[in-house]
Amino acid sequence: MTTRRASLTAFELLLDIDRRCRLLEADQPSQDSRMQQWSGIGFRVAEQWFVAPMVEVAEVLREPRSSRVPGVQPWVCGVANLRGRLLPVMDLSSFFGLGPLPPGKQRRVLVLDHEALFAGLLVDEVLGLQHFSLSSLDLSPPQPLLAAATPFVQGHFAREHNWAIFSPLALAQAPGFLDVAL
Repeated sequence: MTTRRASLTAFELLLDIDRRCRLLEADQPSQDSRMQQWSGIGFRVAEQWFVAPMVEVAEVLREPRSSRVPGVQPWVCGVANLRGRLLPVMDLSSFFGLGPLPPGKQRRVLVLDHEALFAGLLVDEVLGLQHFSLSSLDLSPPQPLLAAATPFVQGHFAREHNWAIFSPLALAQAPGFLDVAL
C-alpha cells in the first residue's frame, strides 16, 4: 500500500485522505444527537456533585503552590503563578461555609478566565467531562443541595448522582465572592 501511495498524484492522495476521513466520520454520532446532549466539567465539593458548563471553565489544574495573602477572607487560599499570571485561588468548600478542604491528592483547581476575571476554584475532586441527555435536564435545584450553592445552581441532571449545574460565572458575579478583603 505504501508504494501505491508513493505513485499517487497529489490530487489522488487528497481524494484518498478525503475518503478515509468520510469513513471515520460515519462512526461519529450524528449532528442531531450531539445537539441533544449537554456536556460539562464534573466536580465534587464535600458530598455534593456539580457539573460546570465547559465554556465557563478555562482549564483544570492540579492544586498549584500558592502564597498566602494577609488580610483576606479565610476562603482565599492564596495567589499562585500560572504561566506568569497571578491566579487567586479560592477554596469553594470554605466559601460555602463547610470549612477548608482537607489535604488530598484529588484536589483540583477550576480556572475561570472570562473578561477581567481570572481566578481559581479549589474543589475536592474533578470527575472529568460529563455528558447528559438534554431530555434529562431538570431546571429545579437538586435535593439535597448545599444551601450556600443554591444561587449558583441552574438546575440538575439525575443520573447515578444528582449533578447540580453550577455556574462559576454566576459565582464570580456574586457580591461577596470578589470582595476578599477582611
